[in-house]
Amino acid sequence: MDGRACGRNQPHDVWFLAGTFGGQVERACEVPSGRPIAAPVVNTFGDPQNCEAFMSSAQGTVLLDGKVVEPETYTDDSITVQGAQGNPLTGEEGRFAATGCGLWVQLPPLAPGKHSLKIRGRSGDFSTGADYALTVAAPSA
Repeated sequence: MDGRACGRNQPHDVWFLAGTFGGQVERACEVPSGRPIAAPVVNTFGDPQNCEAFMSSAQGTVLLDGKVVEPETYTDDSITVQGAQGNPLTGEEGRFAATGCGLWVQLPPLAPGKHSLKIRGRSGDFSTGADYALTVAAPSA
């Protein structure tokens, strides 16, 4: 995935950037002006015991335009997962309740122009990385 679909199914109040199922990716994405950004650093879902084990070694770094941004920690949030047929994460269709946990980064709206966002996360032997070349649109008149 190179970021071409980063505008797909976005809500109107925040812009979500995708993580990975493991490994490193490079993506380019256009972001509307005035929109805060949220992205996973490293995360998972399951039952409370899975999350406790996952979070015991979870760590991550985030650089926005070369400056460190501290990720936020979520340890045991109740979430509803909507699985789709063929989804590599859930393996099944339907809705189910789970516990979500991980490290996330939340950024205020960025100034118009080009930005670099580098995200690295790890828990145990699972690691993720995403390098985003972000272009924030100028505000509409």
